[in-house]
Amino acid sequence: MNTNITLRDIAKALNLSISTVSRALTDSYQIGDETKQKVVAYAKEHHYIPNRMAKSLKEGKSRSIGVVVCSIDNNFVAQMLDGIDQYCTDHNYQLIIMQSKESFEQEKACVNLLYAGGIDGLLISPAYQTTDFDYLIALQKAGLPIVLFDRLSDHMNTHKVASDNFKGAYDATMHLINNGYTSIAHISSNTKLSMATDRFEGYKKALKDSGLVYREELVKFCDTPNAISLHQNLEKAIQELMALAKKPTGIFTATDQLTTKCLSLINQLGYQIPTDVALIGFSNTDLADALHPSLSTIHQPAFEIGNLATKQLLALIDNKESKSYDTVLLDTTIQARVSSQKTN
Repeated sequence: MNTNITLRDIAKALNLSISTVSRALTDSYQIGDETKQKVVAYAKEHHYIPNRMAKSLKEGKSRSIGVVVCSIDNNFVAQMLDGIDQYCTDHNYQLIIMQSKESFEQEKACVNLLYAGGIDGLLISPAYQTTDFDYLIALQKAGLPIVLFDRLSDHMNTHKVASDNFKGAYDATMHLINNGYTSIAHISSNTKLSMATDRFEGYKKALKDSGLVYREELVKFCDTPNAISLHQNLEKAIQELMALAKKPTGIFTATDQLTTKCLSLINQLGYQIPTDVALIGFSNTDLADALHPSLSTIHQPAFEIGNLATKQLLALIDNKESKSYDTVLLDTTIQARVSSQKTN
């Protein structure tokens, strides 16, 4: 079987022009549905593979986008990447994924490598260490379309897509308050990115609206550069919280890793959840029901964040002159389980 079938071969077999076949395969509005179906069916039957290089040269595009995330060994990130991948596949774009490992220097190295490789656009979820966006702004001014997703910053003017972190945090804290927990600790990552600051503000607003006093000693910001540091810093934070004269009766954690690790460490330290301390936090883990006890979570629409961010990036690639940008915040949902239920 000849797997190197070309547009010319399809055109000859179906008695069509090459341009008609090309437009049919790209779902052009100029071609009727019957012709499209006939061309697509023939192409699939004969294992037609588009010549991406030729198409790229003709369009003046590489038809590839770069994606920089903190780490791919994270359920939430993996779900966002799935949304990105689907949109890219549907629109005939390649995806190049790189990891910053929460390092600003590694993030810059990733972005520079992608840019040198000729990507058409960049999706980036900044590292926790990132406070300087000048290098991204310089690339944007040089003509590279860039979209921020999940972790946003006011330092850059572009399309942005994330969860509604303020409301998610507010709802989580109110959930604990409504279940009878009035001494609520907050554990977050040590970063200036809006993801963390918005969740912190949502937590404080829920306390204020409920007539509860904000207590600084109940708030811990942990550096999380790697798994070992995360474990050590989070264990220290939990021990300090539980050693307080007026210890917390509930804990709200702000990230996927902090939430699942917190459950494990509280168990290891010998405390009963939710009897000694309740727990709820941002997490998209598929194992929440299987954990001991089952974990209450704030679930983010990860797939939709990735999908929409990619849609916005491809729109920028098609219209680089656009200076009208949108910030889209998608709703989170609370999935209440044993770890935050009411106690007698």
